Amino acid sequence: MTTPKDQMEPLEKAAMPFLEHLEEFRKRLLRSALAIVVCAILAFYFSDEIMWFIIQPLNGVPLNNMQVAGTFYAYMKVSLIAGLVASLPIVFYQMWSFIAPGLYRRERVTILPLVIISTVLFLLGAAFCYYLALPVALQFLLNFADELIKNYITVDSYISFIGFLMLAFGLSFQLPVLAYFLGRFGMISSGFLGKGRRYAVVIILAVAAIVTPTPDIFTQLLLAVPMYLLYEISILVVKFTGRREQPTT
Repeated sequence: MTTPKDQMEPLEKAAMPFLEHLEEFRKRLLRSALAIVVCAILAFYFSDEIMWFIIQPLNGVPLNNMQVAGTFYAYMKVSLIAGLVASLPIVFYQMWSFIAPGLYRRERVTILPLVIISTVLFLLGAAFCYYLALPVALQFLLNFADELIKNYITVDSYISFIGFLMLAFGLSFQLPVLAYFLGRFGMISSGFLGKGRRYAVVIILAVAAIVTPTPDIFTQLLLAVPMYLLYEISILVVKFTGRREQPTT
């Protein structure tokens, strides 16, 4: 049972001086980086399997290497991407644990669910990119002016391309979690988000146009439509979990 004090007061760390917050941020950043490095080292052992998985959307289009150490660097980059994905629960835990002191005492229990939800949403976004958006984007790009120009895809450019795209989709799917925190801090409300739908549509379309690598509207809509659905979900999240003003006596 929570007491009025628990409901009203943020955690003790919310009152830390700026330098202590900075030191706390540095420690959590180092822990996240260490987790990514460790997972990347472990992923390097399975780099052949990971590389095979990554090149499947190409549908048999060969990759080329133009540098002496290009293949090794490509495998290192693949391992780093896989390490980042594998370490997401730890990274999200460090991130939300750093932000959580600004919430109320009774909200400490939300950290673990937030870590799970953030990880699942990122994986859903990355999977949506891999299975739906990426094949469409590659189909457009590889067939563009194919009668005049022969495509010669390097392994480094392809891994950078797919890595950026999957990261962008994964992060865009974090919108409901971001809305939850902004709502708990009292920075946004469901009414504010509801009234801002027309502006949100413009921003979402702009983000989709910047993130997606092709100029065709269909590929951009593959990101814009789920982002708008997530925006509507965010409105509901803020409506039911957003911070409410305490009644005055």
